[in-house]
Amino acid sequence: MKMIIAIDGPAGSGKSTVAKLISQKYGINYMDTGAMYRAFALALIERDISIADHDAVRAVLDDINVSVAYKEDGQHVYIDDRDVNAYIRTPEVSKGASDVAVIPEVRIKLVKSQRAAAQNFDIVMDGRDIGSYVLPDAPLKIYLTASCRVRAERRLLEFKAAGIEKDLGTLEKEIASRDKTDSEREFAPLKQAEDAVLIDTSNMSIDEVIAEVEKNIKRVFE
Repeated sequence: MKMIIAIDGPAGSGKSTVAKLISQKYGINYMDTGAMYRAFALALIERDISIADHDAVRAVLDDINVSVAYKEDGQHVYIDDRDVNAYIRTPEVSKGASDVAVIPEVRIKLVKSQRAAAQNFDIVMDGRDIGSYVLPDAPLKIYLTASCRVRAERRLLEFKAAGIEKDLGTLEKEIASRDKTDSEREFAPLKQAEDAVLIDTSNMSIDEVIAEVEKNIKRVFE
């Protein structure tokens, strides 16, 4: 059986951290699908195109090429031939990624690349609709969650490490707003797939989360 693992959950639930560690431990590719939406949003921001103007976004859909490549330090996302990994983690781009993800045509364009990767490689893929929409036949689906407060605290630590000053209360409100946008969009919303394993990471260390995921990997693939 091809090792295909879908990890979903809201912002700050630990998806990317867990997926990266699992990919390293099992020697399989990791795809951060959220980075693709961030790159697409960045391209729109750089072109001074309002993400709220869906007609304008659709008009440039074929002109924006987002792709993923793997280097020694992991996944890198590109706009055309430009590596934009260093520019996609700002609050503005994060908000843009959530807003652009509600546009069905954008999701359809990016999901083609995501599904192609799963056809060609063993892979762990994280996002908000991987198990429910992108890879509905994935043998193992994990849904990670945590309280909004805990997720805001995690984001705050990430921003501090990057030298970005943010207020915890503001972050909590931004995350709650993104949860609302992601879960209420009409096309492929954030939700737990019926056959996904739910893991609440609010009071768990990263080692405990990884142990729980590995338990399910052994159950499914060994």
